[in-house]
Amino acid sequence: MSSKTPTPHPDAAPPGSAPPEPAHAAVGPPEPGTRPGLFRDASLSAVLAGFVAVVVSYSGPLVIVLAAASAGHLNTAQTSSWVWAISIGSGLTCIGLSLRTKMPVITAWSTPGAALLVTSLGAYSYAEAIGAFIVTGLVITLVGLTGVFGWLMRQVPTAVVSAMLAGILFSFGTGVFTSLKTAPLIAGSVLVAYLLAKRWLPRYAVLVALAAGVAASAVSSRLDIHLDRIELAKPVLTTPEFSLASLIGIAVPMILATLASQNAPGMAVLTASGYEPKDRLLIGSTGLVSTALAPFGSHAINLAAITAAICTGPESHRDPKRRYVAGVSCGAFYLLIGAFGSTLVVLFAGLPKELVAAVAGVALLGALAGGLTGAVKEEKDREAALITFLATASGVTLFGIGSAFWGLLFGVIAHFVLTRWRGTPTEPAK
Repeated sequence: MSSKTPTPHPDAAPPGSAPPEPAHAAVGPPEPGTRPGLFRDASLSAVLAGFVAVVVSYSGPLVIVLAAASAGHLNTAQTSSWVWAISIGSGLTCIGLSLRTKMPVITAWSTPGAALLVTSLGAYSYAEAIGAFIVTGLVITLVGLTGVFGWLMRQVPTAVVSAMLAGILFSFGTGVFTSLKTAPLIAGSVLVAYLLAKRWLPRYAVLVALAAGVAASAVSSRLDIHLDRIELAKPVLTTPEFSLASLIGIAVPMILATLASQNAPGMAVLTASGYEPKDRLLIGSTGLVSTALAPFGSHAINLAAITAAICTGPESHRDPKRRYVAGVSCGAFYLLIGAFGSTLVVLFAGLPKELVAAVAGVALLGALAGGLTGAVKEEKDREAALITFLATASGVTLFGIGSAFWGLLFGVIAHFVLTRWRGTPTEPAK
């Protein structure tokens, strides 16, 4: 994020409309007294974008949380409380921050943090893990409120940010086609329905694709949904214990993974879509909520990246000012599912993975196109952006930190080497 105003998303304005205004004017909060109502701004496409984001969250990252709970030998009540805490935390921050900023702020639980716990939670008592969760939340809150994190992110060039976004979404775009190998009817139905709806019903293209995919799953007997009972979740309050071993083994790596692999890409997604996120408000708020819900099992609440791209792109709404409704919608679905703990999770666990991959892929096409466009817009930044894209898309994980951070780091280094440290620019060869 360089100091210049970010370029608005190329698909933000409908064809034939007036030239888009600068990003801060186009998608920033309205002036006092002119703020439109939520119901006036609501649209089916934005509500659906929030729903798809939740489906992707519960069909993938939540599985890692459940695996960590099993590795830590948590009982059913503790596991249900953990699911409740991360769902309620994500829901409250999605709704509150989206309404406050008028941006589609999508939050979620830390996926790399949960992956870390799969291998480390069993080495500590649950009370020690809770103590580490509290320290994690406090440190992230401090880093956010001081503005240090935001300052670092603003030093990153816009092209590198866009390339990182494209790299994050690349595998989801290809997932539409790799799913054709194992479930051709399901993935093919999603793709064909999306293209046809995009031609004649563009605002409802993802909804039509989802409906076609569900129908194809039912026809091929791939829906495996068994809901024996529905009951409200009962939060379990655990008294924390603090130990040096758990702080080093859980808190330190989780802080680094959450900031680098989740919050950094989350900020980048908003910026690449033409918004100007307030880092102190967003990072500080998610840190505070994480701290408050840690005694109930929440390991970390942070900005989302992949699911955020579903809600920040043109598929959510053609008008960037009305996409915040997708954030509110996402939060409402989080709260609904979280209220019932893990009992409703089976609804999403029963969806074929090819259906989830295909629907997520077509929903992210607009955001992927915007990232690629921003990455190659300026010729002087193309090589650094390409390095960022390749490193991010590679999926490499080093020292427990995901590829999004390394793509960002390598891209910034390449940018400085190629543009800042070469002295007088040389003329291109004729």
